[in-house]
Amino acid sequence: MRQHRIVLLPGDGIGPEITAVTKNLLIALSQKSSFDLIFEEHPIGGTGIDSTGSPLPDSTLKACKNSDAVLMAAIGNPKYDSYPREQRPETGLLKLREGLGLFANLRPVKVWPALLGSSSLKSEIITNVDLMVVRELIGGIYFGKPKGCIETENGERAFNTMSYSSNEIERITRLAFEIALNRRSKVCSVDKANVLDVSQLWREKVSSIAKEYPQLEVSHLYVDNAAMQLVREPRQFDVILTGNLFGDILSDEAAMLTGSIGMLPSASLSSDGPGLFEPVHGSAPDIAGSNKANPIAMILSAAMMLRIGLKETEAADRLEEAVDQVLSEGFRTVDLMEESFIELGCKEMGEEIMRVL
Repeated sequence: MRQHRIVLLPGDGIGPEITAVTKNLLIALSQKSSFDLIFEEHPIGGTGIDSTGSPLPDSTLKACKNSDAVLMAAIGNPKYDSYPREQRPETGLLKLREGLGLFANLRPVKVWPALLGSSSLKSEIITNVDLMVVRELIGGIYFGKPKGCIETENGERAFNTMSYSSNEIERITRLAFEIALNRRSKVCSVDKANVLDVSQLWREKVSSIAKEYPQLEVSHLYVDNAAMQLVREPRQFDVILTGNLFGDILSDEAAMLTGSIGMLPSASLSSDGPGLFEPVHGSAPDIAGSNKANPIAMILSAAMMLRIGLKETEAADRLEEAVDQVLSEGFRTVDLMEESFIELGCKEMGEEIMRVL
């Protein structure tokens, strides 16, 4: 029997709740399939700070490097906002991405037919939306140097550096192009080449590599126009290729096409080694422990882990089909609730999906 070693990072806020639901579903799936899952849980973010003083304990990073895949829930809590940046929960995630070499973030945005009425956009705008944001993850302004805050004669001055090398751009571009070949063969590269030198290099390299893929339709948009187009006509997009900062913003905007950020999974991949799979949403400390969290983004992240990270395609399909059926039957968590539907808590939503499985 195939065995897969999974590191679970429940993290903060609602993380432990949605992790527990997802773990139970994965165990049930493995028992009905020809593979076995071996789980380890480790702290990260606030739980890492509380247990070891570090948002990414050395033992957590070591376990992740030795795993077949990492499934993380969420990190962050306002109580750490006064901590130095290097000791905040978010720094743990950035260091984990860097430590695992996770250069590519994949965020699928799919509007489920049962949730057409949950979006703030008209149904005729979002029907059949199915796109993928491919975001470069360990370069750009989040990691560029120099950065910092200094005293000047005019007061404090803070600065960050947006920087990309040609190798970094080429690596993420080729991945996005290969993904598009298995979808609708359309790639829209998003930049700010009319203002930023780094975006000019980005556009030049993407255009150059596009010549190697004549079967693809490759276009370019400035990030402000792309943001507008996402809510004007989202069906025009298949694969959106962009850098770290723009990808962070656009993928959260795209999340609202689905009706709730609680529906969006993601995968972060390296050239080799384990991938990191996590929901796009945050830790939602305001509802932690209240059984109100939507676990579906975490569950769909687990499906991405099964399909991409572990090559267990059949199990991934079964999990996604179970989510679709439960939504079609009218079950909703509070963030998706509409009149005439059945409201469930986090745990109960997991139980309904388990019933279908």
